[in-house]
Amino acid sequence: MPHVRKVGILGHKEVSRALQETANFSNTIYNHNLGVAFGRSVTTMDNPEHGRFRRLFQTAFSPSKASKWGEEIIPRQINDLIDGFEDSGHAELVSQFTLHFPFHFIHELMGLPMEDREVFHRLAFGQIAISFDHEHGMDAVNKLKEYLTAVIGERRRNPSDGDFVSIIATAETGGERLPDDVVISFFRQLMNAGGDTSYNGFSTVLCALLNHPDQFEEVKYNRNLIGAAIEEGLRWNCPVPMIARTPHHEIELSGIVIRPGDHMSVMLAAANRDENAFDRPDEFDISRASRSHAAFGYGPHICIGQHLARLEMSNALNALLDRLPKLRRDDRYPSPEVTGFGLRGPQQLHVRFD
Repeated sequence: MPHVRKVGILGHKEVSRALQETANFSNTIYNHNLGVAFGRSVTTMDNPEHGRFRRLFQTAFSPSKASKWGEEIIPRQINDLIDGFEDSGHAELVSQFTLHFPFHFIHELMGLPMEDREVFHRLAFGQIAISFDHEHGMDAVNKLKEYLTAVIGERRRNPSDGDFVSIIATAETGGERLPDDVVISFFRQLMNAGGDTSYNGFSTVLCALLNHPDQFEEVKYNRNLIGAAIEEGLRWNCPVPMIARTPHHEIELSGIVIRPGDHMSVMLAAANRDENAFDRPDEFDISRASRSHAAFGYGPHICIGQHLARLEMSNALNALLDRLPKLRRDDRYPSPEVTGFGLRGPQQLHVRFD
């Protein structure tokens, strides 16, 4: 039996190649982890199966739908959370704000009962614990699977026009309804892919701005810089620093021979700090010209909800600046830092706005 190696892919050019050349590099390496946690996920699939299901799921995130969410659901949920601390003059934004609004959005988007929201949030976090706490992770996986199986079964029996879950639960490909396990897997992964990217990504953007007050003042003065600040924050410290691939066949990448079964750690975070791709890569700089960061990946498997994540972050930052114009780092606490390996973000963001 050939020896299976772990290979780190670090350079921006090499990372881009590993993610875009789907004829050479496979996602099936995920079957032993994400496949266990989420089931038959599109993340574990290669073409042509991946493309067939991906195209269908992509229609549920159309620009028209995202625009409607950005006008209605997202601003309301964001402002409801700010209502809870606006009058206090200070806040810890992770526990009081950024941790919640992405998950609240997905919960409402799926039309789930309000009384289930906190349990839903805990189970979403619990299922990704499977890599370091298998027993409790599998408990969350099984409970969430059972819950979503019941929800999807009910929406198939009683679909509603425009209902997000009904659209996917009743969708067809090749004249046949989507397989149950693919639909259930999609919603199980959506909770984390949609929630964690926005939560950790936006927390990191805020961390960067709070620790660079001159640039933060520029953003406050010129809201047109919000998009640049978000993109630079995601490049500077992307929320998902690493994804995985394995070759379909023996192949050479930058002089290294990689074989099927080898575990390729494709380091998005390293690509985003590659000095061959970015000038002064370790610096946070919202005036940076290049925006070709790898935070959402590249190629056919690029994050399906990337536009939604950007929409949420833009809405959140605008709302904070509208309602808390004196927002700044609370210097009674240490400067926030971005930490983590599987997922990255600051644990706390203490701010003042009195």
